[in-house]
Amino acid sequence: MIKIFIIQFLLIVASLFGGCQDEGTGWTPDMIPNENLPSDDDDDDEQVYAPISLNAPLYWSVYEYAWVAEQAGSNTNMPEVTWDANIDWVSENLLPYGYGMICTDGFMSMTNDPGIDPGGYMTHYAGIKLTDLVAKCKAKGLKLGVYDNPLWVHCSYETVVKGTEGITVGSLVYNSAKDDVLYPDKGDVFTWIVPSHKGAKEFIDGFFKYYKKIGVEFIRMDFLCLFETADGAGGMPGRGYGREEYELALKYISEAATKYQVFTSLVMPNLKNDAELEKKYGNMIRVDADTMKGGWQHFASNGPTWFNPNGWPSTSNMFTGLISWSHIAGRGKVVLDADFTRLNTFDTEGEKQSVISLQLMAGGPIAVADQYNTIVSGDLKFYQNEELLALNKDGFVGKPLSDDLWNAKNQIWYGQMSDGDYIIGFFNKEDNEYDRTLDFSEIGIEGKVKVRDLWKHQDEGEAETSLSYKIPGRSCKIVRLTKSE
Repeated sequence: MIKIFIIQFLLIVASLFGGCQDEGTGWTPDMIPNENLPSDDDDDDEQVYAPISLNAPLYWSVYEYAWVAEQAGSNTNMPEVTWDANIDWVSENLLPYGYGMICTDGFMSMTNDPGIDPGGYMTHYAGIKLTDLVAKCKAKGLKLGVYDNPLWVHCSYETVVKGTEGITVGSLVYNSAKDDVLYPDKGDVFTWIVPSHKGAKEFIDGFFKYYKKIGVEFIRMDFLCLFETADGAGGMPGRGYGREEYELALKYISEAATKYQVFTSLVMPNLKNDAELEKKYGNMIRVDADTMKGGWQHFASNGPTWFNPNGWPSTSNMFTGLISWSHIAGRGKVVLDADFTRLNTFDTEGEKQSVISLQLMAGGPIAVADQYNTIVSGDLKFYQNEELLALNKDGFVGKPLSDDLWNAKNQIWYGQMSDGDYIIGFFNKEDNEYDRTLDFSEIGIEGKVKVRDLWKHQDEGEAETSLSYKIPGRSCKIVRLTKSE
């Protein structure tokens, strides 16, 4: 049973550090003592739980390896030797800058060995024991995050749901005699549990308890649009379980994740009604289409500019997604996730600075997908810019001057650090050079300020009423404004 003094300790630490570690991970699972892991003897009714930090995580993902393998028609399971090489590379080059986690993703096999976990949850990923992956990461000072969904079934239908009197996993799945779905004549590409079925709440609770117990404190949950409405997933089949079941699922997920202190990433959500459910129940939400081949296309030019606020994907690229959903973000609010970053697919320094800068300006994560053998020589410096990573450590969340997709002011972003300094981002997602001008009155700045360029790492004098720059095509300029004495 969790002791009250441990929780009090967590709350004190959270109040002192504002939900951030000195290392700058922007995500604070290490504040939870290792002995604070759940056991089968825990009395849930007596437990008291601290809130989860909503700062965006900095981490590395297997996405690029798996996506490239899939496109080539190759085996997508990452060999153990490649795991080791990537973990070593992240530990050496990214961990010192705050990237504290390795995360799995789709594409690779996800199986349950009942001899390891009789509760039915995933025990092996890509043919490797999850506990072995946790140990590999821990040995290098890293955490393991997991791509999985508490609504997915990985086990035999005869598996008994823990915490129930004989309820089986098979009784949690679709039943045509009692479940009202949108498309009863269709099948499901995933085997989903139905949240309203008896025992589903216990199954979801057990999912988070299981992961916390093996040392996983970040879950990336995919294909939520397919569960809710059976669309938006590239033509994958689905019955569509409807809004009520979707909300009940998110409610149970939120309760269990908070109880066991697991950060939840909601992937491919429809975000209907201004993301009313996702921002209520999730820690982080995806706001644009998949990275896939990456590059400037995924960042800013993937198809025409459009925004669909009631279905997945709501936008086609990072820039449009972060602009369109900026109004729901802020300190302590839901985190906007623009998907993975593959710097090796960008062409110029300006492009690479832009993709890192915008995500940090928006308070989002940096999910590195470059690998030890695909990173372009010299590109690590973009991931390692400590002056920009300071935004993540601070919990900074900025906004565009306009969220109108047709107004060029959406390419000027601003926000304040906790010490009062302003961060201003001047972006140019067009191909040609453009002027970008900010009048200080637009954001309430009064008096003279000192200007520092966060990519050049240079002080650039003082300004009093405005800033104006010529920004080359596909580039940016990020400055920090400090009050002059």
